[in-house]
Amino acid sequence: MHWLRIDRYYKGGVDNPDTYFQPVLCMHCENAPCEVVCPVAATVHDDEGLNVMVYNRCVGTRYCSNNCPHKVRRFNFLQYTDDHTPVLKLLRNPDVTVRSRGVMEKCTYCVQRISAARIQAEKDHRMIRDGELVTACQASCPTEAIVFGNINDLNSRVSKLKATQLNYALLTDLNTRPRTTYLARLRHPHPDLAQHEERG
Repeated sequence: MHWLRIDRYYKGGVDNPDTYFQPVLCMHCENAPCEVVCPVAATVHDDEGLNVMVYNRCVGTRYCSNNCPHKVRRFNFLQYTDDHTPVLKLLRNPDVTVRSRGVMEKCTYCVQRISAARIQAEKDHRMIRDGELVTACQASCPTEAIVFGNINDLNSRVSKLKATQLNYALLTDLNTRPRTTYLARLRHPHPDLAQHEERG
């Protein structure tokens, strides 16, 4: 099971093409096409606007996967959890819901980490600080290419990055209004400048 995939695109000759990488995870769309087709309302918006799953409500119709233009939902075909071996119970993460076979799964923006940060901030009588909340994919990215934060806070790092002209979203013509957006990498097409960029 995985919730983050890397799409590869190629440009140039077949012998030595340029390769471009596009990470794709759940877009957490404002106008989510997956939500309207679920017959049991297992995929919903929470009060913070995240597109989340209620796993014990899901009956596995897979309509949401069929209606997702980004194809980021996964169906749990196999029983990944072992409920019988006592020693394996120690491996389970108590902060993550144990899903059973036959449900749809997706990226939740690490909702359990969001809850933990919110609880700690409420204990300290303050707001969640920018950068305090780190998702699993953000923590494991060695180049720190993933930024997560509150887009309503105009001083947050993620809001400043989203305000740049390099910010873009996937499949914007479908009007899903995704929260997950990307920053374009500028490449100059002139071969002399490209070689200089590689050396520098």
